[in-house]
Amino acid sequence: MIMRGLLLLARGNAKGIEEFGTGEDAFAASLAPLIAFPLVGALLSLVAGDWKSALLGLLSRLCTVLALPVITYEFARLFGRRELWLRTATALNWCFWLVLPAILVAAFIGSILVQFGLKMVQVEMAVLGLIGLYLLWNRWFVFRNGLQLNIWRALLVLLASIAVTGAFAALPWATGLPLASTEITSLP
Repeated sequence: MIMRGLLLLARGNAKGIEEFGTGEDAFAASLAPLIAFPLVGALLSLVAGDWKSALLGLLSRLCTVLALPVITYEFARLFGRRELWLRTATALNWCFWLVLPAILVAAFIGSILVQFGLKMVQVEMAVLGLIGLYLLWNRWFVFRNGLQLNIWRALLVLLASIAVTGAFAALPWATGLPLASTEITSLP
């Protein structure tokens, strides 16, 4: 069901939203991998002896992951669509993984463009821009169809989600702490 829903949403078919569960178990299952990866990253930083970066990185990434469902809930409540928020948040969590096939497709297209003589830097920028636009469109599409919003309300939710998740994601850089231990030490 999840894969079918992802494929439908990836292609712009609103029926894909119906493939996601509406219960707390489905939502928790969609959050599990998004929480596991920051935990592993924090453990790696901790093992490297960088506990400050480990803690800040973990908290920043957890806040980034959890902000999207909170934003979804608040806007669903605001727009009188509270009963639709859990399914929408679950679909949004799973749609995060669309970045992987998008990167594969972009790499394929990029390699073709380089063969036609375009510079690698230009191709990389164009391909990354297209991936970003696609992922933004996908999030907007899920907001619009999951919460059954008009175009402008879905755009408002998208912009709010970008602002809040972007702020949490930028927190480690704003504090001046490195994201991982980059200090090279030599033996005495």
